[in-house]
Amino acid sequence: MSKKLVLIDGHSILNRAFYGVPDLTNAQGTHTNAVYGFLNILFKVLEEEKPQYLCVAFDVKAPTFRHKMYEAYKGTRKPMPQELHEQVPIIQDVLRAMQITIVTRPGYEADDILGTLAKRAEKEDMEVTLVSGDRDLLQIASDNIKIRIPKTKGGRTETEDYYTKDVIEKYHVNPQQFIDLKALMGDTADNIPGVPKVGEKTATELMVQYGSLQGIYEHVDEISKNSIKESLKQNEDLAKLSKELATIKTDCELSITLADTEIKDFYTKEAYALFQKLEFKNFLSRFDDSVAQAKTEEKFVLITELADCEAVFEKAAKQERSAYLILEDGKEELSFAALALAFSKEDIYVILPQGFVTKGYLTQKLQELSKKCELTSFDCKKQYDYVLQNQNTKMTDILIAAYLLNPLKSNYSIEDIANEYLGNLLTERNRILQKMSLCETAGKMPEAFLQYAGERICTIFKVTPILLEKLKKQGMEKLFFEIEMPLSVVLYEMEREGILINKEELKRYGESLKDRIDELEKIIYEKAGTTFNINSPKQLGEILFEKMGIPGGKKTKTGYSTAAEVLEKLSEEYPIVADILEYRGLTKLKSTYADGLYQCIASDGRIHTTFNQTITATGRISSTEPNLQNIPMRMELGRKIRKAFIPKEGYVFMDADYSQIELRLLAHMSRDEQLIEAYKQDADIHRITASKVFHTPFEEVTDLQRRNAKAVNFGIIYGISSFGLSQDLGINRKESEQYINEYFEQYPDVKRFLDETVEQAKQDGYVTTLYGRRRPIPELKSANFMQRSFGQRVAMNSPIQGTAADIMKIAMIHVWEELKKRNLQSKILVQVHDELLLEVAKEEVTIVKEILTEKMKSAADLAVMLEVDVHTGADWYEAK
Repeated sequence: MSKKLVLIDGHSILNRAFYGVPDLTNAQGTHTNAVYGFLNILFKVLEEEKPQYLCVAFDVKAPTFRHKMYEAYKGTRKPMPQELHEQVPIIQDVLRAMQITIVTRPGYEADDILGTLAKRAEKEDMEVTLVSGDRDLLQIASDNIKIRIPKTKGGRTETEDYYTKDVIEKYHVNPQQFIDLKALMGDTADNIPGVPKVGEKTATELMVQYGSLQGIYEHVDEISKNSIKESLKQNEDLAKLSKELATIKTDCELSITLADTEIKDFYTKEAYALFQKLEFKNFLSRFDDSVAQAKTEEKFVLITELADCEAVFEKAAKQERSAYLILEDGKEELSFAALALAFSKEDIYVILPQGFVTKGYLTQKLQELSKKCELTSFDCKKQYDYVLQNQNTKMTDILIAAYLLNPLKSNYSIEDIANEYLGNLLTERNRILQKMSLCETAGKMPEAFLQYAGERICTIFKVTPILLEKLKKQGMEKLFFEIEMPLSVVLYEMEREGILINKEELKRYGESLKDRIDELEKIIYEKAGTTFNINSPKQLGEILFEKMGIPGGKKTKTGYSTAAEVLEKLSEEYPIVADILEYRGLTKLKSTYADGLYQCIASDGRIHTTFNQTITATGRISSTEPNLQNIPMRMELGRKIRKAFIPKEGYVFMDADYSQIELRLLAHMSRDEQLIEAYKQDADIHRITASKVFHTPFEEVTDLQRRNAKAVNFGIIYGISSFGLSQDLGINRKESEQYINEYFEQYPDVKRFLDETVEQAKQDGYVTTLYGRRRPIPELKSANFMQRSFGQRVAMNSPIQGTAADIMKIAMIHVWEELKKRNLQSKILVQVHDELLLEVAKEEVTIVKEILTEKMKSAADLAVMLEVDVHTGADWYEAK
């Protein structure tokens, strides 16, 4: 069997991958989609070709003869997008780490290097596969040299393969003639100008008839089509230049030999580290355990005896800071597997509960330790059951710290934090534990468990000062210690408290939804004139846009689109569409809330949601399992589900929410005198805006004008476009643009503030809240117009929305602290963006209302007053 060489055109394949794979970024915000796509293509080719030799060629910055010739004719080449440009050194680092030969040569393009190596290998009776997105290389094809042209779409890769016969079959010319074909028809992607008016079809006909560029010019007067004939005559020099540009050199002076390209082991420790850093987790399974195994200098000590445990805690109590981590199994019924503890590089312990070393004993020791030194951990909120006895304990949560430093990530594991900030590769859980639980591993494989737990507690201890220093440098130390860490305790208690559900009311609510759903189903069938599956987008599209002939249907590969935005535009004119939208909303309400919430009721009759601090990029708190922040409020039937949420006996609900906090923040942050004055007068801000924008006396403003002004007021905060506003208000784009322009004329400092914020964000790469919270906006540097536009909207809104979130967090902390200070029984239960829900003892209603109002209003000192609406009720619906 002859040996095989695979040659890869580096820039070409990276470029293909960049446009074929959706945008990806890693923890550091580095774009990685082109690298990911390149590796997918590389692995696919290697698996199919099974070569013994491999080489990747790249162009270099130094201009080649083709650059110079082309630029002399037509100016400089189109620059590479920044997001792609930054990935070139990354892929080269990855390839070097994989021990893959890279070749570059000043003065030569990658095509020339590849052509030279391919022809050399062919002379040595080797099979050659040349992988490139550049069809110029088809001229290199032969019976022994295969050209592979990959196509990447949605992360999937397919290839077209060309030997000599395939080139002839596709282009009706042989590989050598392909040069002349390209010279005639040109190729803007490859910077080959070609002959004007000569397209691919004409070029092919000429080449088939005359055999070469020279043959065409020898018979140019015989060409029947006058415009083609004249263009060829007038552009003979251009045709010759194009041929020179299209011709790949196959005799470059290269010091590299074919022996230098012999394949070595790709899956090195260095490659593994890079794949982890780039977050290419699905590639990590290619590496052997020996490579993936983390190497640590630290020694971990397993503790099982009471005396040893006492000595460890005694030593820990003398330290300024100790790191701890509770290792548990399960979700509902937690099973305590171990406590990991570290307080110096030499003191890293994993304590297994055995004999007298019980879970209760370890909890007591941790609580005692929390009074004597600072504690640091990962995801503290899940571990407060074991340490939260002293309200004043200073805690550091590396999860929250990592989130503040980069709020754009989707998750923050200890493994990711170790890799990003320490450059350490922690052994993946499944490599150590396999399919066993933590408790099983601790019992059956104590050494493996020691490694797993030791690596993680060691990471927590070592990374803490690094994260704190970064927070300090970025001006977020105060945000971390005075807002986020205290808030984690407040959220912990809210989760533990939960909210009571009236099961009978929830059941009645579900039945009322079903009655209305059944009613709507009959109405829809009657209007459609037939029965069909309303939940099937395909059937629904056919009914609406084919059977009923409703205009505005957008056909896709799978049928007509019945997305909400499509149907909403038709709902006012076509009652059946409005019925379908209501039907959809109610079926979602029933499945998600009426039925879904019932499954979430715990044994105490209450729902215990999880409040997340590290999910949203703006700093807002989110709620999951179940999401209590997303209960529909627009339709009355949606709001009524709040009737199922009730206080316990002897208590009432108290609901407090900020009035127009984001608009008030816009007034403060923009320092617009008109807007500030309007709030100082405590007037109807939307009516005032309507009066100014529509040039109507305040007393004569209509309800429609006020509604439109309200849409403009809130739209401005979110960077709404004239198109977006026209969609919201159902008006033409010119009118909406006029509304926005009028708004900015009346509030000029708002326009100045938004413009300056966007410009500053472009310079810095991020925006900040009034409390120093950073929100990176990489989209502002995107080559994609839609992405840049999105980035501009984010830049306008994030400082306002993020500051509103910070103020709500401060208010929550202050309210919670005051309730504790006064030993009141009332509790905060739920937070929904600008709203707080409390369960208040009936005898405490007056004092809690005072606390809520005062603490929420005083949470921030702004140019305009914060206003708070407070209501009480026998259920959440009544309180709201």
